[in-house]
Amino acid sequence: MSENKVPTPHNSAKIGDFAQTVLMPGDPKRSEYIAKTYLENAVLVNDVRGVKGYTGYYKGKRVSVMASGMGQPSMGIYSYELFNFYGVENIIRVGSCGALDKDLHVRDVIIAMGACSNGNYAGQYFLQGTFCPIASFDLVKRAVEECEKAGINYKVGNILSSDTFYDDSKSGMAWSKMGVLGVEMESAALYCNAARAGKKALCICSVSDSFVTDEMLTAEERQNSLDDMIRVALEIA
Repeated sequence: MSENKVPTPHNSAKIGDFAQTVLMPGDPKRSEYIAKTYLENAVLVNDVRGVKGYTGYYKGKRVSVMASGMGQPSMGIYSYELFNFYGVENIIRVGSCGALDKDLHVRDVIIAMGACSNGNYAGQYFLQGTFCPIASFDLVKRAVEECEKAGINYKVGNILSSDTFYDDSKSGMAWSKMGVLGVEMESAALYCNAARAGKKALCICSVSDSFVTDEMLTAEERQNSLDDMIRVALEIA
């Protein structure tokens, strides 16, 4: 970590403003919701571009929450800076995803053990092959334990980080043939950054819609009603 790199063009926080564990929703409004609903003495530490970074306390433990924005490039910037410039050790993505599995329904939880991608984020490492971005096993294990305790319907497995929301090839269900549970847009970049920095990361996603059924949450419901996933992440932190 190099202190002379902060603040950054994307983060006005000072060294020490972030806790060792940061929850990262994509949506800044969800970041604000988590801070105001669950954290005690939450302080806004970054609001550059409106991403809403807060640090407070959950059950006496210092925890931060900050939005990542949408897509791997945005997650790539924010998680890289947190890991490498601000001394953050653990990032837990708390996001939403589309289900590719027939047994998953809205508000069910996917614990992403691995993150496939149709993008080229890992190309920067010049590896002679295909890098497989994976979560921290320790964080996966604890997330499973918390879901079991809370009685949450969940699955553990692969998720797809797609660079396209409006996919002209309509390839989503093709990934399901390989056992991929859902699709979102950020986790692969997060897992790559964690691996490169020697830190820990996990993606927990609540299902907001399904490619198999017609189920779908509204934008307001995605912002404010995914509390099972949020509580699991906070208990891990």
